[in-house]
Amino acid sequence: MFTGIIRAVSRIEKSEKKHGSLFLTIQTPKGWRVRAGDSIATDGVCLTVAKAGKGSYTCELMTETLKKSYFGSFIPKRVNLEKSLRMTDSLDGHFVLGHVDTIGRIKKIQKQPSGVLYTFSFPKEFACLLVPKGSIAVDGISLTVVDATRDLFSVSLVEYTLKYTAIRDKAVGEQVNLEFDIIGKYIVRLYSKGN
Repeated sequence: MFTGIIRAVSRIEKSEKKHGSLFLTIQTPKGWRVRAGDSIATDGVCLTVAKAGKGSYTCELMTETLKKSYFGSFIPKRVNLEKSLRMTDSLDGHFVLGHVDTIGRIKKIQKQPSGVLYTFSFPKEFACLLVPKGSIAVDGISLTVVDATRDLFSVSLVEYTLKYTAIRDKAVGEQVNLEFDIIGKYIVRLYSKGN
């Protein structure tokens, strides 16, 4: 489990497809101790460290992960990283599982006096999971929804978020990984027809 509070931005050193899986080698952030078996959210995707070396570590992304996230079609230069939540950590964001639901796309980026407003498109079947002032994880970043329609939602990013996450690397038209709020998912499941 994660919080959506990004702890480091790091570089992907190597990507390799093998036996239907994608292997990513990621530069270990300064001061981090990474061991095989650790869970690290990588642009919102919970990945298990398969191999830890000096200065880098490697994770394997299987078919389902490649289908649900943009890693199936695009490898960025830099990614947002967050280590798994420990019982003693503060919960500054919201409950994020690292189980990406779908891919969104940046539609607009608008500068505002208090930050930058990002508008994203997303598949309409997930509209029931978005509410204004609710939570969403975009590339692993815990954000608050400003507004939502059937296939668009917006979030306002403060300067700190833009400075310390990799979302600033992305432009209009580029893809992002989306994970909707787990509480909303359970409520929709509970009240859906036939369940």
